[in-house]
Order: sequence, then C-alpha cells, then structure tokens
Amino acid sequence: MPTSDFKRVIVESPYIFIIGVAGDSGTGKTTFTRAIREIFGEDLVSTITIDDYHRYDREQRKVLGITPLVPEANRFDLLEEHLLDLKAGKTIQKPVYNHSNGRFDPPVPFSPTKILILEGLHPFITPRLRDLIDFKLYVDPDHDVKRAWKIRRDVERRGYSPDAVEREMAEREPDYEQYVAPQCRFADAVIRIAFSKYGREASERRNIYRVTLCQSKLDRTIRDVDLSIDLFPLLSLSERNFMVEFTIEEIGGRAMGALTFDGELNDAVVRKLEKNIEIQTQVQPIDLVASGAYLTAGDMAQLILAWRIINRRIFIESAPGAAGEEALAAAKSGCGCARR
Repeated sequence: MPTSDFKRVIVESPYIFIIGVAGDSGTGKTTFTRAIREIFGEDLVSTITIDDYHRYDREQRKVLGITPLVPEANRFDLLEEHLLDLKAGKTIQKPVYNHSNGRFDPPVPFSPTKILILEGLHPFITPRLRDLIDFKLYVDPDHDVKRAWKIRRDVERRGYSPDAVEREMAEREPDYEQYVAPQCRFADAVIRIAFSKYGREASERRNIYRVTLCQSKLDRTIRDVDLSIDLFPLLSLSERNFMVEFTIEEIGGRAMGALTFDGELNDAVVRKLEKNIEIQTQVQPIDLVASGAYLTAGDMAQLILAWRIINRRIFIESAPGAAGEEALAAAKSGCGCARR
C-alpha cells in the first residue's frame, strides 16, 4: 500500500480501528489521544466512554454500597455486543450516563467512525474486549498527581467539595488496585506521570510534568514509517530545562522500553516527526505546537504515541489477514486469549 494514500485508504476501508485507553477517573486519558484526534479530525475519529455502560446509577450504587470500579457494576456484555456491531459498521443505541446528576439519559444513536477511541476504567477487563481493541494504552499517574488532578476536576467541573473528593478517592482505592490497575499488563503502551523534577510548582502552574512512555517491543513495523527526533535543536536551541532518559522497566511481568521526558523542549525538536506524520497521513499541515513555543513532556508523549498508533494501523491495512480479519473473527467466536 502506498503510504502517501494512507488517509484515503482509511476513509475507503471497511475496517474500524479501536484504540482502548484505560486508567482511573480523572487521570488525563483523553489528553494522550489528542494528537490522533487532531491529525485525523472529527470525521474519522469518535469516542465512547465506558462510564455510559454503568449498570447502576449513582444513587443505586450508594444503596448497594459499591463503586463503579467493581466489574459487576458495569454492562460489559452490552459493551462487547456494541463493539462487535460497530466493527461491522452498524449503528448502535448507545447508553448515556450523565455525570452531572449521576443518572442515565435516554440512549442515543451512535455510528462508527474509522477510528474509535474507547476510554474508561475497564476497556481490557474481558478477553473479548481485548480482542476487539487494536491498540491498548494505560494511563498511570503517580498517586499525588492523580489526587491533585481529581480534586481540581471534581471541584471545578462537578461541584464537589475537596473533602468529598478525598473521601471518594479513599473509598475507591481498594477497587482500583484490584480491578483497574492490573489491566496495565495488557497494554501496548503505558504512560506514567509524576511531578516535574524541576519542582511541583512547574507542574501545577505551567503543566510541566515528568512523563514516561513505556512501550512493548514492536513485533511488526512498516519500514517507511519514520520516527525522528532532531538532536540539533535538542542540543543547541533549547533555553529551558529539560531531560530525556531511556531505561528498561518491568511492567506486569514484561520488559518494556521506558522513554522519559521532563521540562520543556524547543518546538524544532519535533518538526521532522510532524513532517513524517504528514507524509504518512496526507494531512497537512500537522502543527500541534505553535511556532516558537516550547513542548511539554506530555506533548512529546502524544506525538510518539500517534506515530506508534499509525504504525499499527498501517500494518493492519497492509496485512488484513494477519491483523484485522482474524482478530475480528476470534472476537466473534469468543476465542479470546486466556485471561491472565
């Protein structure tokens, strides 16, 4: 397949590519797929939140004494059925969970786009869900970062008091450790986020965090998809603190390459990477950072993830018998991988 025709091929292909993003509530899951949304646009990318598949509303959970992190509090059977229908190009009647009042709104029609992002607490919880998802990302902020983010979000957007948010987090923590955190072992990539080594104030006031992108080894690559970071601006043009580090880490019993960024990097560092993504997608211009601006570690992680996801999508199109049709057939038959 000529890579110069990649976006057109996606538009014309019947294949629905699903990106799963797992993590606790308020951990920035949406942030790390922003580049994919901006590169391909709303006509090709849509999102489903797994919160819509809660089995009980907020009041019912309170009466039952359970959190939404417990698998039994969710309708994974319906989610599996809907993803199968979406993979087949069918429109579903998607449930809607209203976070403002904790109740369910009437279902709405939802038609698949060519790239579908599935976000929530449990996208990898069952073998069939894992089979239906083409790329799996787990977002894992440090406890202190998650606490600060969740308090800010729930106080500013949902009207909770800080004390109420603290109580809820304490109640949820055991269920998070038992049901959500173990899903990281199924991920193709894991994002870890910590306060910057240059000070917590840099994180809270300027959005500068220490971000580590842990990736499993690529088992298949497309030779023409190029990941390039220009060292000249990295070494010569930057006028602010930054750090780049590579280590090997063990996550869920697997050795993963861990690429860590911290601080701010000159925008020229990623211009070649953006140009190569333009070449692969025929989307022009890709300009996720304003000229002359500095990129945060999160910005870098978004771009590298976008490259990794594009690589996976190109391979599926190049070898549908190996990566596309067989995976869908396995999911339909229920012959998913054994749960570990």
